[in-house]
Amino acid sequence: DSGDSISERQEWRPVIYRKCTDILWLLLFCLFWAGLMFISGYALVAGAAERLVLGYDSFGNICGRKNTPVEGANLSGLDMTNKKYVFFLNSCSLEIQSLKISSLSLCVSSCPQQQLNSLEDLQSFARNNGSFLCVYNLNVSSYTLNPKAAQLCPTLPVPPSKSFPLFNRCVPQNPECYSKYASVLIRMVNEMDVFQRILSGILAGRDTVIGLSVLALAFSFILVLAFRFIQTLLIHTLIALVVFGLLFVSGVLWWLYYDYRNDPSTELETEKENVKFLLGYAIFSTVVTVVLLSLIFVLRKKLQFAVQLFRIVGKIIGRIPFLLFQPLWTFLILIVFWVFWVAVLLSLGTAGTAQSTLEGQVEYRALSGICYMAWYHFVGLIWTSEFILACQQMVIAGAVVACYFNRNKNNPPPHPVLSSISVLFCYHLGTAVKGSFLIMILRIPRILLFYLYNTLSQKKNAKRVFSCCFCWVCFQKSCLSYFNQHAYTTTAINGTNFCTSAKDAACILARNSAKLASISCFGDFLLFLGKVFVVCFTVFGGLMAFNYHRELQAWVVPLLLVGFFAYLMSHSFLSVFEVTADAMLLSFAIDMETNDGTAEKPYFVDQELLTFVSQSNKLTEGQKHRNTRPFQDHEDGTELQPM
Repeated sequence: DSGDSISERQEWRPVIYRKCTDILWLLLFCLFWAGLMFISGYALVAGAAERLVLGYDSFGNICGRKNTPVEGANLSGLDMTNKKYVFFLNSCSLEIQSLKISSLSLCVSSCPQQQLNSLEDLQSFARNNGSFLCVYNLNVSSYTLNPKAAQLCPTLPVPPSKSFPLFNRCVPQNPECYSKYASVLIRMVNEMDVFQRILSGILAGRDTVIGLSVLALAFSFILVLAFRFIQTLLIHTLIALVVFGLLFVSGVLWWLYYDYRNDPSTELETEKENVKFLLGYAIFSTVVTVVLLSLIFVLRKKLQFAVQLFRIVGKIIGRIPFLLFQPLWTFLILIVFWVFWVAVLLSLGTAGTAQSTLEGQVEYRALSGICYMAWYHFVGLIWTSEFILACQQMVIAGAVVACYFNRNKNNPPPHPVLSSISVLFCYHLGTAVKGSFLIMILRIPRILLFYLYNTLSQKKNAKRVFSCCFCWVCFQKSCLSYFNQHAYTTTAINGTNFCTSAKDAACILARNSAKLASISCFGDFLLFLGKVFVVCFTVFGGLMAFNYHRELQAWVVPLLLVGFFAYLMSHSFLSVFEVTADAMLLSFAIDMETNDGTAEKPYFVDQELLTFVSQSNKLTEGQKHRNTRPFQDHEDGTELQPM
């Protein structure tokens, strides 16, 4: 009895260890999110994203909304719902001190379209248009009677002006005033932090970003339907569209770079940043185009294998039709998280305390520690996004494994997707957390290297070193993503923890690399072309949309954000086929090692997949002479044992 109890304890130890490690990783993730919630609450209380895009007056009132009063400022807390534009009382002789314009500013309902030469003109303009250009506590009837009206009203004459599209400022149209106004505004924007310039660009182009994200969603959904009912003609059409998209986007990027570089009006720092980013995009797009065109030319005759592979994958998805809806739920969860993340980021960028001055005006002073919070928040974006995608991969892999290791192919298991989701939440959340954490660990050094590469742009030797390190980190991240995906599949088969599953998956792939490498390579390459198709045409739409709004917008960074989101959307949707194909091939390799095709150990694989793998890889003679008769009617046999 004592020997049996010792044996039972030894068998239970790995299970207990796995559960403890999963709980620890899940607890770590929850603690990390507790920190994110603290930052979100802090940003909500201390931030005011409206100030960045709507503008505000000298008394702390945000134009275009109701405001709360600031202690010590009598003219704060006013209702500015109908007053959406910022008007400077001394617009022709502005000065800037410590990123602040010295002139008094007010919120007005409309900008003066004609020159106002006297106080009577100001009074008439206020009565006719309802736009008061003097300080709020000065009554309209007192414009011409109050002896202090010259200090409380704008400097005469008031030049004609119109609203500026980004910061809602009344910009003077008089050539002399406009040149002075523009020079001050240029210096102010150039002295702004890059973080704030990027935020202002995102806010200004928010409608375009949302529209382009919807466009990427539509392209991704169309590709999912196309791959589900794939035909040979579709492959050639997709390749032709990808080639056209790559060449066209590269050409447009080089044309925009040449146009911006030779534009004599390029004075703002944001415009100079646009030129730098456009050059980087153009070079990157050209390199990607050359590499992909070379690969397409080399593999053009072997893509027929990918067509056959996706026909088999389509049959598996046909048995589990709800797999096609899995990316939709993942996408909706990602969208909710991204909207939350961007809202918190904007609030962090405008976090500051309102303090009144001796003159009754209001100044906003930045809070300390915001930079560290922004970095923590950025890590949260990467880790949480990777965790959501890892959960999707585990759900798909679990459903495919349940369908593959089912003896009766004509009667698939009931509700495999729901069963896979329940298993994920009950047993494997820690595995998903650990896998996404490893991906995040490799993404952060890549971002830091990219930052250092741009910082040391003047030192050529340093740039070469950082370029090599950057490529090496990217290679490691790609390899880790590949093994993570197979580790999730092995976890779904054996129920082991992440490290054990990754080790077993690596051993299986190493022993069967000759059989599976070419098949997986062709399938992944075709799916990658689909992702490139979505990104190319989304970025092209962004180039056309953003290029019409050049003034004061760091629109190239929002364009990069749109391209990143487009790639994540396409990856989220097309990963159904990628994970299904990889899970099917890994299950096939395990099936070949565990069973031998005899009556005692029949294969789980169906005849079509076995024939396809044999033809595409020319299996060895011993494998060719194995008993490959159909086994759908074998309800008995040795079940798959843990590796």
